Amino acid sequence: MPAAGVTPSPAVRPLPSFFEYAAPEHWSAVDFISDLHLCEAMPHSFAAFAHHLQHTTADAVFVLGDLFEVWVGDDARGRHFEARCVDVMAEAASRRVLGLMVGNRDFLLGSAMLRACGAVGLPDPTVLKAWGQRVLLSHGDALCLDDLPYQAFRTEVRSPIWQQNFLRKPLAERLDLAAQMRRASEARRRFDGDLASDADASEAVRWMHAMGTAELVHGHTHRPGSNTLAPGFKRHVLSDWDLDSPGAARAEVLRLSRDGFVRLPPLLPPAPDQAWSQAQPRH
Repeated sequence: MPAAGVTPSPAVRPLPSFFEYAAPEHWSAVDFISDLHLCEAMPHSFAAFAHHLQHTTADAVFVLGDLFEVWVGDDARGRHFEARCVDVMAEAASRRVLGLMVGNRDFLLGSAMLRACGAVGLPDPTVLKAWGQRVLLSHGDALCLDDLPYQAFRTEVRSPIWQQNFLRKPLAERLDLAAQMRRASEARRRFDGDLASDADASEAVRWMHAMGTAELVHGHTHRPGSNTLAPGFKRHVLSDWDLDSPGAARAEVLRLSRDGFVRLPPLLPPAPDQAWSQAQPRH
């Protein structure tokens, strides 16, 4: 018990477990993307994703969560659109490393899908060791601590019991539940959290300090840009992708090389549509 008149210190959140991925010395570049929210209703975003995977000069492409608008289980990978995604990723993975980290929309993506795509699973968080640098990678939703309802929901749906119960439901039922979620803004918000809530700078720096990293890359917040969180600690936020909504075209790749980070537009199919011409990389 604390002494009378002494305010107890708040409980310290346990640090997450983390995984290290060591890039081979001969690599020249790694591309980071996130929040593509791919689905059949996003054909231009899918085409840009497929073309970039096939033609990038990077040695690896790391997707840091929310590649899909929704993922109801790996048994959905045989459906028409999902099967096209598997084919594209498997072909790309035969020529370069493809790393997949789950996000708040596709957290049920599992080992069967990774095997089908030939992809490497990246736990959240992961430290990338490349060219003498250590870069912390995360989807970012776990750092949005101010959004207490979302954090409670995230804890619930990431539990093995919740996931086992959900995955026991027939695929058709899970797909119907996902369709209902897309139609209901409140249900959708439960999965996304409040995107007005940014990553907590103090918690991010605590992770970085514990893991010996000076730079953090994350997505989730849909607010691309780079900024200093504290002296010696910098973060880079990835862009979401949307090349299908009128007047809202946006997509961006964050590339890491020996020379540091640079933001680039994705490589596009030979005949980009008019919507893409409005999308520009942010700096």
